[in-house]
Amino acid sequence: MLLSVPGKYSFAMKSLPFTRPEGKDDVLVECADGWLSVYRKCNACIHCSGVRVGKRVMPSPLRKRMEEVKRGRAPDEALQEALIMYNTLIRDGNAIECDDDENEGFRTMYQY
Repeated sequence: MLLSVPGKYSFAMKSLPFTRPEGKDDVLVECADGWLSVYRKCNACIHCSGVRVGKRVMPSPLRKRMEEVKRGRAPDEALQEALIMYNTLIRDGNAIECDDDENEGFRTMYQY
């Protein structure tokens, strides 16, 4: 969403709060597609721009590593390390920062 202020433009993202179902080791968010698992879907979604941990937003480590692997600046193993870091942020976080302003829903970043 583009917010216009006289003479300035800024981008705002949706913040999707976590829901942690009792008795399950899963974290869910309500997306345009319905309730999705953060561990299985959001980590591979092109719209996930980061994880809110407390008051700070940590950028998605997987998105950054994916760009580096595409350019040949990082080995493929860097994706696995980024996924582990992402899961750690989910464990400590409380929301996903989503830049899906058009309500497209889940779109994979692994497009061939």
